[in-house]
Amino acid sequence: MTTLVEQKALAAQLACCDEIRSYWAAQGKTPLAYVETYGCQQNEADSEKIRGYLVQCGYAITDTSEGADVVVMNTCAIREHAEQRVFGNLGALTHTKRRHSAQKIFLCGCMAGEPTVAERIRRSFPIVDGVFSTHHLWQFPEILRAVLLTGRRQFYTENEDGSIAEGIPQLRDSRIKAWVSIMYGCNNFCTYCIVPYVRGRERSRRAADILAECRELIAGGCKEITLLGQNVNSYGKDLLENIDFADLLAQIAQLDGDFRIRFMTSHPRDASRKLFDTMARYPKIAKQLHLPFQSGSSRVLKAMNRHYDREQYLERVRYAKSVMPDLVLTSDVIVGFPGETEAEFEETVSLIRLVRYDALFTFLFSPRIGTPAAKMDDPTPKAEKSRRFDKLCAIQNEISEQLHAAYVGRTLRCLVDGREGACLTARTEGGRLVRFAGEDSQIGNFADITITGSTTWSLTGILESEGEKKLCPRR
Repeated sequence: MTTLVEQKALAAQLACCDEIRSYWAAQGKTPLAYVETYGCQQNEADSEKIRGYLVQCGYAITDTSEGADVVVMNTCAIREHAEQRVFGNLGALTHTKRRHSAQKIFLCGCMAGEPTVAERIRRSFPIVDGVFSTHHLWQFPEILRAVLLTGRRQFYTENEDGSIAEGIPQLRDSRIKAWVSIMYGCNNFCTYCIVPYVRGRERSRRAADILAECRELIAGGCKEITLLGQNVNSYGKDLLENIDFADLLAQIAQLDGDFRIRFMTSHPRDASRKLFDTMARYPKIAKQLHLPFQSGSSRVLKAMNRHYDREQYLERVRYAKSVMPDLVLTSDVIVGFPGETEAEFEETVSLIRLVRYDALFTFLFSPRIGTPAAKMDDPTPKAEKSRRFDKLCAIQNEISEQLHAAYVGRTLRCLVDGREGACLTARTEGGRLVRFAGEDSQIGNFADITITGSTTWSLTGILESEGEKKLCPRR
């Protein structure tokens, strides 16, 4: 059963923030803090809370570790390459700490939940002052205070599944777009995935708390809310109230205001017709779906413990497209899972050709210590896996280019979200990147943009302003 961290416990953390603020004020200094984020959108959302705590503690946020009084590395454990990057960057911090001996360095996130990583940090990286897993993020102020006042290293890595902390201060990266975590953890135990071991079991936030956060964001001018969870389709299963993810989506979609809703990630096992019908029914829910299939082979899917087969996945896609003809569909795929044959790889290729995804996030299998797949026989040479990977990417790039070319001549309602050099950037309802010429005053608004050009990864367009057509340079 999901439990809430008591408000008095959270109040104690905010009291630690006040104590740290007083500590720095007594020195007549405004300290600097740098937070570096690796991995998924959930980590990005967690980093916003870490920054929120740091500001509450009196820190100013900086964009470099050089000269920072606190450095926090919020890590990802999904792939071996991500972990090696973290260890490499920790090595580089040795030099920044040598130049600024008072600098305090913390490692948190998914890597911190791996016992082997925590022990390696303890033994081999004495520059790291504190390690805390995702379960202990809400206790960051007390960890920071202990390091500052005692000088002793702190390790908060015990597994404390089942709790949610509401009311942590948050410094968001954008006023236009926002991440809203609706649940944490995962119960699926895919054989290749470390997430259930480092983020714990599924636990859902109360709908009232989520709706309150969304209302506050909309009132503040937010135009796009992305709901986050390792598997949003499992939302509500652990709550006493009778609510599922489709119900939650419908409630948010009925809030007042001009905004758009997205969500990720959606596990095919729990993707229901009710969900797709809800998406189709409400205009504020973007007609975009990230539905990871991972493999086109039913045998490989069973070995992955995905709880669906090829035909079940395709049936879900067919229904989703039948109720949302303009659906933009993206997915994840793993190439080179242990034991995958050439014929099974070709099944993945055929599924991609059949579904015609707008974009794919493609990965070479990366064994994670502690998962069942890491112990599976894996006879396929790395060079052969790389060949398959390159072939798959080439096929998907061709499909993406064709689908993007079909946008040319259409006028789409897009959210203008930033600037890249001479161009403004915007996102279509389906999440496609559009570049166009315009004024900064348009950032944060919806605009109708006529698409004039396309590439494999993006679109270019024209905003008709006062009858004048302005062109953005092609890339």
